[in-house]
Amino acid sequence: MRILGVPAFRNRTLNPYNALLYRAVIRAGATVDEATPRQLVGLRHDVVHVHWPEYLFSAPRLAKSVLQAVAFVAVVSLLRARRIKLVWTVHNLAAHERQHRRLEERMWRWFVDRVDGYIALSNAGQEAALARFPALAGRPGFVIPHGHYRGEYPDGIDRATARRELRLPLEADVVCLFGAIRPYKNVPALIDAFRSVEAEHWRLVVAGDAPDDRLRAELQDRARGDPRIRLDLGFVPRDRVRFYLRAADLLVFPYRDILNSGSALLALSFGRPVLVPELGAMADLRELVGAAWVRTYAGPLSPHTLLAAMEWATSTPREALPPLADLDWDTVAQKTLAAYDMVRRLPPTAPGARSRVATRRRASDS
Repeated sequence: MRILGVPAFRNRTLNPYNALLYRAVIRAGATVDEATPRQLVGLRHDVVHVHWPEYLFSAPRLAKSVLQAVAFVAVVSLLRARRIKLVWTVHNLAAHERQHRRLEERMWRWFVDRVDGYIALSNAGQEAALARFPALAGRPGFVIPHGHYRGEYPDGIDRATARRELRLPLEADVVCLFGAIRPYKNVPALIDAFRSVEAEHWRLVVAGDAPDDRLRAELQDRARGDPRIRLDLGFVPRDRVRFYLRAADLLVFPYRDILNSGSALLALSFGRPVLVPELGAMADLRELVGAAWVRTYAGPLSPHTLLAAMEWATSTPREALPPLADLDWDTVAQKTLAAYDMVRRLPPTAPGARSRVATRRRASDS
């Protein structure tokens, strides 16, 4: 079987999810190509697998978004003319920043109407996708979890070493938010909640690239005057990821809106407990790895929520690592290949058509 990944490997520096998935798919015997202009001209593939289509029609400038949308329509129309199946992994249900709402809504409807099959990363994600896009009810759907990140980043250090490297007190209670800093991640709310916690031995570390100048300035303004807060607002190289995760007692991701979270899985892959809002697939993640590793909260992040979470993080008995065997990439790849195979055997999906019976399979059934 030959797969065209959109993307496949080129985004590994920002998020190794795709590279980990497709390396495992290749180990299982399939061929995977990166979506390049040359590959798109040839299009001799069985399946085109699209991730994050919103990035193809939601550039900051409207003119660029329109051009990208036109190119996207042309490519999808070409692959459908050649009867190549289109599979979508539902990472998000909308662009996070919603730059051009009318264009994005039209493109979402157009794209989803031409999907031959879809993969959700959790049961909650599948339910949310079907609610947002009813057209998917007539398409084969599969629940295949997001794999873990164990072994992908350098590690081999302990908590004390990490804290010495970051110049954090060894005895401090350390809260960390790690990952790209974007508006939907609601980092100002975390800073405000942290500042209201009167604990001199606490530290907050916010680490990750913050390309939005206004957001960067807002974070700096909110943190000003509290020496317990450290903002490392820049790209974190692969060999330094371990220092932030190993130094933390608790990873907090106070998203305003979220379906899935690779950042939470990265923290869990390093054996760090996480606090996340009870949104999207976060309750599913808690059920998968256990309440000792994932704590959820409802409503806005409050100082009380943060205090209770730190008590939970530092006093709850737990193994050295969470149980992530179900998120092994070779297992994920086998389920993904089974989904590809089922989709490619079905007749082409006509835009606007809905089959009489929807195929909805959970990971355990694939």
